[in-house]
Amino acid sequence: MIETERLILRPLTYEQLLKYSNLDDSLEKELNTEKSPRSISPELREALDYGIIPHVADERQNYLFSTLWTIISKESNKMVGDVCFKGEPNIDGEIEISYGTHFEFRRKGYMTEAVGEMLKWAKTQSSVMKVLANTEKNNLSSQRVLRNNSFSQIGETDGIVYWEIRVK
Repeated sequence: MIETERLILRPLTYEQLLKYSNLDDSLEKELNTEKSPRSISPELREALDYGIIPHVADERQNYLFSTLWTIISKESNKMVGDVCFKGEPNIDGEIEISYGTHFEFRRKGYMTEAVGEMLKWAKTQSSVMKVLANTEKNNLSSQRVLRNNSFSQIGETDGIVYWEIRVK
């Protein structure tokens, strides 16, 4: 768990991911938080079902590199978004970060703060050298999160912008 003045970032266990996925408020009850206005996009559903949950179930892997870290606002005691890495570092020490803010909590700086904390955590992991990210070309809010955390743009295709930051 990571705590800031405004936020708690809590890595979800396998059982908690199943509750998260059900959208039945059972996770909120377990975490002792207020009901959150969250939904699961088709892209996140696919990532949960075919990537995140199976990787977290694999006890040979460090689940902290694959699970969702739910972001809880201390002020509202609600889940305001999620951040995750897309698996353990590759041979070059690279990991990819992904994140999303629940609609009603956007434009409050939560994700900029959460990504910054995840970068601090990544720096403490001996196997991590670089964090990668990508955003849709028209997602200026997401790009602002990365710029505010000192990511550099390293390329783009028709619809995607690619980013990186060295942590060591």
